[in-house]
Amino acid sequence: MTKPTKYLLGLLAAAALSIGTAQAGSVLKIVPHADLKNTDPIWTTAYITRNNGYMIYDTLFAMDETFNVHLQMAGAHSVSDDGLVHTITLRDGLKWHDGSPVTSADCIASINRWGKRDGMGQQLLAVVDTMFTVDNKTFEITLTEPWGLLTTALGKMSSNVPFMMPAEKAYTDPFLQVPMPLIGSGPYKFVEAEWVPGAKVVYEKFADYVPRSEPASAASGGKIAYFDRVEWLYIPDQNSAMNALINGEVDYFEAPQSDLYDLLDAADNVTTGQRDNYGSQGWLRINHLNAPFDNVKARHAVQLLVDQETYLQAIVGTPDLYRTCGAMFLCDTPFETFVGSERVMTQDIEQAKALLKEAGYNGEKIVLMHPTDIPALSHATQVTASLLRKAGINLEVQAMDWSTLTSRRAEQKSIADGGWNIFHTSWIAPDLLNPVANIGVSGGGIEKAWFGWPTDATVEQLRQDFARETDPAKQKALADQVQARAMDVVTYVPIGQYLSKHAYREDRIAGILKGPVPFFWNVHPL
Repeated sequence: MTKPTKYLLGLLAAAALSIGTAQAGSVLKIVPHADLKNTDPIWTTAYITRNNGYMIYDTLFAMDETFNVHLQMAGAHSVSDDGLVHTITLRDGLKWHDGSPVTSADCIASINRWGKRDGMGQQLLAVVDTMFTVDNKTFEITLTEPWGLLTTALGKMSSNVPFMMPAEKAYTDPFLQVPMPLIGSGPYKFVEAEWVPGAKVVYEKFADYVPRSEPASAASGGKIAYFDRVEWLYIPDQNSAMNALINGEVDYFEAPQSDLYDLLDAADNVTTGQRDNYGSQGWLRINHLNAPFDNVKARHAVQLLVDQETYLQAIVGTPDLYRTCGAMFLCDTPFETFVGSERVMTQDIEQAKALLKEAGYNGEKIVLMHPTDIPALSHATQVTASLLRKAGINLEVQAMDWSTLTSRRAEQKSIADGGWNIFHTSWIAPDLLNPVANIGVSGGGIEKAWFGWPTDATVEQLRQDFARETDPAKQKALADQVQARAMDVVTYVPIGQYLSKHAYREDRIAGILKGPVPFFWNVHPL
């Protein structure tokens, strides 16, 4: 079945980029889900920055598609009988993109920097006594008490990924971005001279990269680069991106919106595929620093405005691809629980109005940030705007692209000075599966919590208790307590769980790995 003629139009964005026809075996051309503006995957949790990180950096450990952890840059890992001393030895042949060898000192510096920003990293550093080099390839991490999540933390698949960097880069203040040039040890090199924010990112194969011998599985195993060059071509208009794929201008479309799936599947030599079985959880994130949401009653009001079905219809539309779910650690997972989710799962607009009044809200301006170039988040934002207005909120919706939003959300400004109240995001399963991985439940405040900065000592203590607990039954009980407290504090509001698809030229490429993150090693030409 061929695509109707009317859908062959609208190539303005693609033409503007002069993307041309992909050269099989030489260039892999991809439409990413967002524009790359921020390049430091430790400084930000933005998925587009994480994806850029996977192109150029590597990790000590890595997760396969079933979330099991394996050695990656590490060639060996041992633990002392008392569980306190972890010895990690790097495998042979690891080089930075500038040709220098990867050393244990580089890894220690990288772990320290990552651990100051990442939720799991913070928990790990809290129990680290010392980290020191044994020699250039071996280092030891000595803990103050056994901590069973060490390899899980150092091998976490998604944001913030503990990517290894040269020490001189890793010494950068973690609250500032690592300066150019970007130097990693991964299968591709970042081509700074060809980076055009708003249009194009280019990577070249790193000839000295030595893949592991194991088969690739998600972030783990042998990362074989089959293309000499990978180009990310940012096409914000969804129809233009679709047409670029159908016409053979690109090979892969990372995040088509759901109403394009049927059109893509109907096109010659184009197919869609589901990336994983868990999908994403949509979030409504509230800024706890700015009124009225510095008052918990106002945050409870927002919970009561939510109707997950409405959000999911707007985001995905197809019931087969979504489910309502009040579990912060996702449904159908070991730590699934629905405790404390009543307000999220039972809409009551009149009660929400009453709570806003009790919180002292008197018509002050509320700023909702609207990422116009991410369809799922854009649609969710529009639903929220409608609900807030129904509750009598004086709302200002500020439109921007996602990269701008990821910069704005880091600013702790008052509304009068250009700050924000609410934005939407989404997270994939590896970032959510337990109270330590899920940074959204953190109550670490300005110093440690994710953007929105909820402050709650109780939830932080519960998360620490979870990280130290080894008994599965006790872990489950603690996870229940974390969710109950996080729901009451309103660290974030889950708006449902949904699956998404990617699209690609089945006549041009194969080898796309299954997993929640788009990985571009193992992809090969046909």
